[in-house]
Amino acid sequence: MAINEKGETQHMELIKKSAPNPSWLDKLFHLTERKTDVKTEILAGITTFVTMSYIIFVNPTILADAGIPKEAAIAATIFATVFATLLFALWANMPIAVAPGMGLNAFFTYTVVLGEGLTWQTGLGAVFISGVVFFILTITGLRKKIIEGIPAILKSAISVGIGLFIAFIGFKQAGIIVSNKENLVALGQLTKPGPFLALLGFMAVTVLTARKIKGAALISILLVSIAGMVLGIVEAPKSISSVVSFSMPSMSETFLQMDIKSALHYGLFSIIFSFTLVELFDNLGSMIGLSKKAGLMDEKGEIKGLDKALVADSLATVASAAMGSTAMNAYVENAAGIAEGGKTGLKALVVAILFLVSLLFTPLISIIPSFATAPILIMVGALMLTEIKNIPLDEITDAVPAFCTISLMPLTFSIGEGLALGFLSYTFVKLLAGRAKEIHWIMYMISAAFIINFVWAA
Repeated sequence: MAINEKGETQHMELIKKSAPNPSWLDKLFHLTERKTDVKTEILAGITTFVTMSYIIFVNPTILADAGIPKEAAIAATIFATVFATLLFALWANMPIAVAPGMGLNAFFTYTVVLGEGLTWQTGLGAVFISGVVFFILTITGLRKKIIEGIPAILKSAISVGIGLFIAFIGFKQAGIIVSNKENLVALGQLTKPGPFLALLGFMAVTVLTARKIKGAALISILLVSIAGMVLGIVEAPKSISSVVSFSMPSMSETFLQMDIKSALHYGLFSIIFSFTLVELFDNLGSMIGLSKKAGLMDEKGEIKGLDKALVADSLATVASAAMGSTAMNAYVENAAGIAEGGKTGLKALVVAILFLVSLLFTPLISIIPSFATAPILIMVGALMLTEIKNIPLDEITDAVPAFCTISLMPLTFSIGEGLALGFLSYTFVKLLAGRAKEIHWIMYMISAAFIINFVWAA
């Protein structure tokens, strides 16, 4: 049989000629190469949107606590998500949707703004700076070196600590936990409509998740909100315009309002550093896990498009701060869409389009009460607790730093202070126990930076 210059047989040439020309979508997203098709990617995108759309309701509620106007917070949340996800879709060709990170938004509101007594504009300035730092660390390759230097037990402990912090906020927003003069905190009156409905919502999202119902969080939010309307504690929509509006929400109150000068003036090193640290390994861990699940990791463990995704991630945080929202994160809910067969940026493109369409429902989003979104915070916290299985609790030099990190985040009501004390305890415990060989030089640098910040703040 004849063989052409490329070493192909005539039979192979005939197959190529008879095969249909690939569509522009196939060429753009390499569908055939990744063994997927348009229908599969669209279904995967819809699935992902349904599972992570709760952020549209939750994030504006958290940002509103910081003083950001809720309509502007809704617009900023959606537009930041659309922008970031489009970068992942069209530039990196990754099947990953990105939105304001849970935990990072709570850190922004309750630690940076309310905890430090700063304005939300100054807080956004800190987010913007962390995004720039994140970008520099990414393009210089320092990001990977820092991640390699942080021990696995601290990475797991930070996830668990943030989870407990988020859950604590959820219990507080629901009225399940209230402040108490004698004991600092106490159990709220669970027979009141708000706390009672929040408990029902938490039970609903737990059961729906256990039954693997897609969109469990969204369903729970809507059910609790409707129940609140029936009981008369939530204002029910009186017309179609109370649910859908073709008047787009405006970001004018938050767009480019970040106060970078004030953030630098206050010397918010630990805050910016904490933002950057959490973004560093949290996002990378999520992206690697999701890419592996999508079959995009080769035999050498390399992921095509990951470098672009990491750059896109940092640019997304910078853009989010400029719009009026917080640091961005690759959502683990992407796994639901990947399980449906999503392997390319087309899946992410579908998610971005659906988030854009959700702008029409701004009136409905605005009336969702905090006790309807609080159960989702509690659920996210519960799911993040699973990381504790990766901490060797039988080794005291690992267990104590992990304990400090996990417990001090909710107890100090600060992710940043929990991070600092966790890192310092790890370095000093290992050093004084004669196990200095286990400490990476990165840990010495980070610990020194935290000590300098504590001294500076004092």
